[in-house]
Amino acid sequence: MQTPVRRRGRPKGLKTAQQPANIQALDRALDVLEALATRGGTTLSELSAHLDQAPATMHRVLAALERRRYVESGTARQEWFVGPEAFRLGSAFLRRTNVVETCRPVMRDLMMRTGETSNLGIERDGDVLFVSQVETHESIRAFFPPGTRAPLHASGIGKALLGAFDDARVEAFIKAATFVRFTDKTIASAAQLRDAISEIRKRGYALDDEERTLGMRCVAAPVRNGYGEVVAGISVSGPTSRMSDTSVREMGRLVVEAAAEASRKLGG
Repeated sequence: MQTPVRRRGRPKGLKTAQQPANIQALDRALDVLEALATRGGTTLSELSAHLDQAPATMHRVLAALERRRYVESGTARQEWFVGPEAFRLGSAFLRRTNVVETCRPVMRDLMMRTGETSNLGIERDGDVLFVSQVETHESIRAFFPPGTRAPLHASGIGKALLGAFDDARVEAFIKAATFVRFTDKTIASAAQLRDAISEIRKRGYALDDEERTLGMRCVAAPVRNGYGEVVAGISVSGPTSRMSDTSVREMGRLVVEAAAEASRKLGG
């Protein structure tokens, strides 16, 4: 009798019909980490209410994560934060690619040339995932710390990536998109997005004109690797008081040049 072949990576005798208690505990721990990553400092009661879990359950999860340094507590409000071990694991994701390391010098130069914050983002699950930022020295500035997510249709980098994708990939995104509105200027339909993508392809760069946050603009262009594949988007963002229609056109030229330089460094 021939022995059945097990799928690689699955322990012998693994049962998938029901979720074991230890997997439920793992899910709760991951829920906690995701909540702390998006909410910042959070008290036990706030976390329990947010995740709809008993405070005693959340305390056990936090205590276990704290022992492994994935979370840490502090401040007078007894808030909880993501810990250094979580950062170490997150950094392993960035080490999978040399995009961030390669683009950092280009981003610094772009910030100096434009006077505005430079950002780097990649596409993940229909969102832009910001992976690096070089902040301007101006007191009023855009802030997208690594790990921040934004919808593709409502961000400069997101629209730059969509403009560089082929039509089939764009249509797949449109089919699944919900077009959440953040301001009156947010793209709210498939037709609007198709028109925006057509304009981006003609112009060479994307513009977020107060579509995510009122009073803020962003100019972005795609970065390609040695195979011509779109691997990231690079942008500058800042307040509309400094990013006028005239300056946006010049920044567009500089962002396109920066994206081309980053692409060359990646072999594109």
